[in-house]
Amino acid sequence: MEGGGCKREKAEVSTLLVVMAVTAAIAKPSDPYKPVHKQEAIPYQFAYGVKDEYAGTDFGHSENSDGSNVKGSYNVQLPDGRKQTVEYVADHHKGYQAHVDYKGKAQYPQAYGPAVTFKPSGGSYDPKPRPSYH
Repeated sequence: MEGGGCKREKAEVSTLLVVMAVTAAIAKPSDPYKPVHKQEAIPYQFAYGVKDEYAGTDFGHSENSDGSNVKGSYNVQLPDGRKQTVEYVADHHKGYQAHVDYKGKAQYPQAYGPAVTFKPSGGSYDPKPRPSYH
């Protein structure tokens, strides 16, 4: 009897190992996706601008690329009255390089006198009495 039980245990262990091996093979992740070809560089160009003298809005942006190198500029009217212009170039070797220029003189509002303060009125808060229930 002892010999038959040992064979049975070996068979169960063998079956378990086969099931585990099949499960591991099925669960193996597939190779990551690799693109078949490298996409060719696509040249582009765009520009926009907004100027509203009534509201004081003035900004814009223009950029062009040959597919590898990018060149552009953007400008904005700052709250202090100056106009900021940024001209930039970017490529895969030197990265992003910008030159920033300001036109005009910063203007700040005039400081007024000390803050106005008010003395508290003579009245006081007197809440109504709570009702009592007997």
